[in-house]
Amino acid sequence: MTIKFTKIHGLGNNYIYVNEFDVPLVEEELSSLAIEVADQYEGIGSDGLILIGPSMKADVRMRIFNNDGSEAKNCGNGLRCVARYAYERGLVNEKKNMTIETKSGVVTAEVHVQEESAPEVTVNMGRPVLNRECIPMKGNPSSQVVAEPFHVEGEELSLTAVSMGNPHAVFFLPNIDEAPLITLGPRIEKDARFPDWVNVEFVEVVSPGEIHFRVWERGSGVTQACGTGACAAAVASILNGHSKKNENIVVHLAGGDLTIRWDENDEVWMRGPAEVICDGVYYPKKKRV
Repeated sequence: MTIKFTKIHGLGNNYIYVNEFDVPLVEEELSSLAIEVADQYEGIGSDGLILIGPSMKADVRMRIFNNDGSEAKNCGNGLRCVARYAYERGLVNEKKNMTIETKSGVVTAEVHVQEESAPEVTVNMGRPVLNRECIPMKGNPSSQVVAEPFHVEGEELSLTAVSMGNPHAVFFLPNIDEAPLITLGPRIEKDARFPDWVNVEFVEVVSPGEIHFRVWERGSGVTQACGTGACAAAVASILNGHSKKNENIVVHLAGGDLTIRWDENDEVWMRGPAEVICDGVYYPKKKRV
């Protein structure tokens, strides 16, 4: 069996997308398939695998598998790419506003059409989860984690924890070029204080409307961009008094910029690009000769 795929990226956060409306896959093989296609030497090379399929709750369903085979609950960059794919490939009957089911709930997305393509997408990412127990993080279950001392590897950092469907640990620092991604990222990701592990973000505040951002993603390591992480960083910036609610915050990621706004209804909006790289046919390893 061969697998038709499309490779799409959102600010360099690239996945292999498979249309489950046309390509049936075996549930038990999804994790190993994600590891296989993500391999840059013997696979296609990507941050993981995203499936676009039918949903009983929304226009389409999105499932995300990281490059280590683990399944994630949500992916902000993936949502924009799914919306573009669904619009351009006729899965949503030319609807510019659509709903997408994820493991963390149903979100809405709007494609911004130029001629016949949809290079930019706005996604309503929903309300941030700030309750410690629901993030989840160990400690007083009903408390919020804002500028809380966090000791790791002999250092004391200031932690703000936010869930945007995925858990995020946000740390502010004065210079983004000194972010300890490689040294502390993997250590914090699997810290016992986060029962489900955590995405790790380092943020430099440039102004109330502008921040620099770098990420160590849970299950993937250093990536060019993380949409839910950018949303969490903007929320954390507001919680720490660096930025203001209901105003746009431009987040500079390694792969480019996203515009984030936490509005008066407590919902977080994300606008940014989605770019198709290629279409192709994949030959699974066990089928090769």
